Amino acid sequence: MKPILVFHSNSELLEGPVFDPTHHLLYFVSILEGLVYCLNPSSKEISSVQLDSPVGCVFITGKKRVVAASKNGFFSIDFNTLQKQFVYQIDIGNSVRFNDGIQDSKGRFLVGTMGYPQVVEKLGTVFSYFNGQHKSIIERTTISNGLAFSKDESILYFIDTPTQKVAKYNYDLKSGETVFDSYVIELKEIGSPDGMCMDEEGMLWIAEWGGGKVSRWNPVAGKKIEEKTLPCTNVTSCCLDDKGNLFITTAKSETEEGIYGGALYYLELNKV
Repeated sequence: MKPILVFHSNSELLEGPVFDPTHHLLYFVSILEGLVYCLNPSSKEISSVQLDSPVGCVFITGKKRVVAASKNGFFSIDFNTLQKQFVYQIDIGNSVRFNDGIQDSKGRFLVGTMGYPQVVEKLGTVFSYFNGQHKSIIERTTISNGLAFSKDESILYFIDTPTQKVAKYNYDLKSGETVFDSYVIELKEIGSPDGMCMDEEGMLWIAEWGGGKVSRWNPVAGKKIEEKTLPCTNVTSCCLDDKGNLFITTAKSETEEGIYGGALYYLELNKV
């Protein structure tokens, strides 16, 4: 199946798709515009809330409710009313912004940072935030990107994009502590690893910035299983819906295919 164009509004950088299987809603962000989107895939209804700084990702907290990690703080957003409220701030300094994130089953928000407006080597950190407290769990990253848990949450997979690798960390769900184990995947082609997600079989789907595709990998064997091409060069992230199909975010580029970037796509992997 070819990717289906779902949404395009001339955004420069769409990111952070996350699907709510309970309420069948998709959330994603336009980072540099500070926009947070909520999409109902069934009705095609889409709504957005504007924040006042770049926003990296969102965490689902209820029906049409999320917390968004923006440069100027964490904001609770209610898409039932389109209202937002400041919740918390991690002092990340003026030269960085939040990027990708994930939530564990205990309710912790894990979110990474990167240099902004310029990327600076080893300036990033991955934080864990819970109940008004935060701590750093991965330090000296450059472009903190994809985060994915194993099914039992004993392993956290993490991408620092310039390394071209996926790192494996041992994760203590009780304490939230994270310990580096090894690198399990290395991308050796044109694309650089960006966002990612894990499917029901424990395989990782990785969005490839500059590679124009998403690729599926076995993190135990470190081998690529398959890949799916997109009609644009910069593929930023992906998530699976309740049918096992992919929502994919993209960004603009300077290539001839750049006009197809900055859009949200849907890729059917499983026929229902």
